[in-house]
Amino acid sequence: MIESVVELIKLHEGYRQHPYRCPAGALSIGYGRNLDSVGIDRDEAEHLMARDVSRALQDLRMEPYWLDLSEVRQAVLIDMVYNLGWPRFSKFRKLRAALEVSDYRRAADEMVDSAWYGQVGNRSKRLVGMMHHDSWPEA
Repeated sequence: MIESVVELIKLHEGYRQHPYRCPAGALSIGYGRNLDSVGIDRDEAEHLMARDVSRALQDLRMEPYWLDLSEVRQAVLIDMVYNLGWPRFSKFRKLRAALEVSDYRRAADEMVDSAWYGQVGNRSKRLVGMMHHDSWPEA
């Protein structure tokens, strides 16, 4: 029966990839998930994050410098792509060029010399430090 109910709800709701306002005015997504009243729980949020991290990693693995980066520097880039999305991150041409020649000081400087640096607060400062020093931040 559950499968039949799910199919019925799909028929009535339809699927929407992006948030929208339902006829009652609630912010919704997917098959009518009411984000205003239901939201998402921690497990759902972590599932979404894991999928987005995987997607970021998939994009970054295509970069010529990727395999030469330390785990810390790979983490910096995964975090940036997670935050910005690949289309915006790909516009960091000077950062990516610095990484291709293993110039991590210049890569960190290019991170600082961006609008992103001023937009994300402590996140950018932490990531720049990680790129520059090749070390995980203090807890």
